[in-house]
Amino acid sequence: MSSTLQTKFAQATSFIARQAGSPLAFAAAVLLIALWAVAGPFLGYSDVWQLTINTATTIVTFLMVFVLQNSQNRDTEALQIKIDELIRATEGAQNALLDLENLPQDNLDTFRDHYRKLAEHARSKGFDLASVVAGMEAEKEILQRGKRVRPRTRKRKAATRRRNLAREEALAP
Repeated sequence: MSSTLQTKFAQATSFIARQAGSPLAFAAAVLLIALWAVAGPFLGYSDVWQLTINTATTIVTFLMVFVLQNSQNRDTEALQIKIDELIRATEGAQNALLDLENLPQDNLDTFRDHYRKLAEHARSKGFDLASVVAGMEAEKEILQRGKRVRPRTRKRKAATRRRNLAREEALAP
């Protein structure tokens, strides 16, 4: 598919997905069904009357599957890119976690089990939600006053970039 066609399709599916989820679209669907139901007695509840709504809903459902799947795929991909960038840019983060969505399910299960065990271990050491929230609030206050909790110098930023690049090169095939 050409780039222009893909762009137009993406724009169209985004627009249709937004409109299909709007209150106006819901109201229109309810009105259409009400009109169809009211027409039933006048049409003698005929096969054509039933076939009309069955055919219309089948066609709309079939097309909406593709529209919504395309929209969801693009949203998920954009979210993954943002998360990958946060992992890559965060000092001390594991760059091996980048691009996890492309791993087989058993590998994902292994990662999930590892992080579940880490969470259980942390909670067993006395996880106190109130102290976590209090710490976040204190940090927020400090930031609002124009101070940074851990000022990052250019040297630290450069060192972090070098470490991340070294990790990325080590992971490269």
